[in-house]
Amino acid sequence: MIDNREGTRPGHGRRSRLADLADMTVPAAAVPAAAVPAAAVPAAAVPAAAVPAAAVPDARDESSRIRREFAALLGEFRRTAVLLPLGEDACPLTADFNGIRWIYAFSDEAALARFAVMRGDGARAWDYQCLLGARLLDGVVPAVGVPCGVALDVGSEGDEVLLPPLLGIVPDAVAVDADEHGEDGQ
Repeated sequence: MIDNREGTRPGHGRRSRLADLADMTVPAAAVPAAAVPAAAVPAAAVPAAAVPAAAVPDARDESSRIRREFAALLGEFRRTAVLLPLGEDACPLTADFNGIRWIYAFSDEAALARFAVMRGDGARAWDYQCLLGARLLDGVVPAVGVPCGVALDVGSEGDEVLLPPLLGIVPDAVAVDADEHGEDGQ
């Protein structure tokens, strides 16, 4: 476990490092339009009349592209160390929604800081654990004992990612859609 408190305690006159990090982040609305690359502009922001008919991909191509992008994102997540904020019981912080338990994970301290500020807990010290995304998906999620996914970078508007407990994301034994595909996931 990594303790990021650096010897400070809430209420002792010093601000949390997370609060300082949150103050340093720039909201997306504050970034000038000229600083955003054209590739980052969502397709929905471009008027339909501005797109030639030949440039509109069919639904199958779009679905394939989305699957490839998600597979690349999942692979990157599995190879990257993430931060798991710990609750008072030293277990990873979670939330339950629609019968799924979601483990909060963050790509860096700035993302955790934005989450803390969003919750109104930006001034307190946060303990967290650092581990690889693969270990989180393959080891921690199955150990929870209920359908469980990962909520990455909650509170970082536009950067949030949900990794639900589905085949191909979590181990087959704990995937909620395993029964739909038979025992072997086919």
